Parts: sequence; C-alpha cells; structure tokens
Amino acid sequence: MKNEKTYELVLTALFTAIIVIMAFTPLGYIPLVVINATIIHIPVILGALFLGPKKGAFLGFVFGFTSFINNTFKAVTASAFVFSPVIAYDVVGVSGIFKSLYICFVPRILVGVVPYFIYVLIRRALKSEQKIGPVVVNALASLILFISVRAFFIRLFPETLSALVCTLIGLAAGIALMAALMFGSSKKGSANIALAYAGLTGAFTNTLFVMSGIYILYKDAYAQAVGVAGEAVIDVIMGVVTFNGIVEAVVAAIIVAGVGFALTKIKPVYSKTERKAKAGTTAAKA
Repeated sequence: MKNEKTYELVLTALFTAIIVIMAFTPLGYIPLVVINATIIHIPVILGALFLGPKKGAFLGFVFGFTSFINNTFKAVTASAFVFSPVIAYDVVGVSGIFKSLYICFVPRILVGVVPYFIYVLIRRALKSEQKIGPVVVNALASLILFISVRAFFIRLFPETLSALVCTLIGLAAGIALMAALMFGSSKKGSANIALAYAGLTGAFTNTLFVMSGIYILYKDAYAQAVGVAGEAVIDVIMGVVTFNGIVEAVVAAIIVAGVGFALTKIKPVYSKTERKAKAGTTAAKA
C-alpha cells in the first residue's frame, strides 16, 4: 500500500511537471501543416487513467492554471480574456471574472475526470459476453468519425470538393474505422481500444466545453474580439470544433493509446471496483 501511494505521488508530480513544461514551451503543440495541434491535455488524460479521477481533476486544475497565467501575462490574442478573469474584468466587468474562471478551469478539470469513466465503460462494453456491446460502441465511434471527417473536408476544401465527395470521404473513413475496431475489439485488445476512446473523449471534452462556454457566456464580446458579427460567432465556433477539435482529438487518441499501452506494462489501469478487489486479494495474501 505504501509503495502504491509513493508511486502515485511520483507519477502525479511527473505529470504535473510535464503539463507545466508543455504549457510554457512550444512542446505543448504539434505542427500539422495546416494547424498546431494542442497536446497539453494529454498528460491530464493519462493522469486520470492511471491515477484515478480525483488526481486527474487536480492535473486538470494545473492545466487550467497554466492557461490562466499564459493568457493573463502573455496575452497574445484578442480573445485571451475568455481564459483570464483579470483581463475579463476590464472587458465586461465583474461578471467576466466568474465567466472566465468557468471557461479556464471547469473544462480542463473535466478533462481529468471524463476520460477515466469513458475508459471504464468502453472496457466493460468490449469485454461483455454480449456481442451487441462492442458493435454499438464501434458503430458510434464510426458515426462520429464520419460526421467529423465530412465536416473537416468541407471546411478545409470549400471551393474544390463538393459536399458529395466530402460525404464519401467521411463514409470511407467511418467504414474503415468500423472494420479496424471490430477486428481489434477482442477481450485482449479491449484495453488498447478503450485507451484510444479515452484520449478522443478527453480532447473533445476540452474543445466542446471551452467553445460552448465562449458562445454562451461571451458571444458578443468574443465576436468583437475576433472581428465578426454576433450571428457569425456560431460559425467560428463550429469551425474550431470541426477543424481544430477533430485534429486534436485524433492526435490525443493516438498518443494516449500508444503511451498508455506502454505504461500499462508497468501499472495496469484499474477501475474502482478492480482496485478494491486487488486490495482485498493483497490483504488476504498477507
């Protein structure tokens, strides 16, 4: 038990250090030709999986705090106020303090919580004796990929590709993913698939909660900051979700699955029930 606590303390400190380094250096971004994909949330996701949702929430708070510092003291964009209560106070008054605190911290804390439960649910569904579980899970992921890829190509090539071509590309991607997932969704490979889902969900959690928060809380102020009409904000936000969000989610799924698979060789990911069962077994042996 003591060794377990020491291990978790060390791992928490390691993930915290990685988040801080990524946040204040270019290491937190991967250049991908058309955009820079943010990967600062990946240590938070991994921390949630290997340390549990409580420590994952703490790592998410650290992520949010680094965002607060960057946007307050290194405000390089006109929309930095949405992540900085200090700047938001000057922009929209007292209400801006609470609005920016929500956008800066709540989505990032959820990044440290949601992936853990998604991992547990997906793992159980894929390990289920009923075949319908894996089929439903994989079909849902394929549908999401189809919609996302279609929207991605429509936004990236609005002049050169028709909606039909973009639909066919998305359909091909969805079918390919469905085939790959059905092939890899054996009980033995369920952990790897679940890790990918956790990475995907974690990245989308950050994007969706941040962008929806901006729209609900800062629609007019954000429109003025980015130089668009108020009714055009939804288009800007949907563009970020379907473009940056997709790329970052795919990158997160790949990295979390790869790094997570390597870490499971050292420390398996246990659900709360499995942790209790393991602790009970250890105590019985003692």
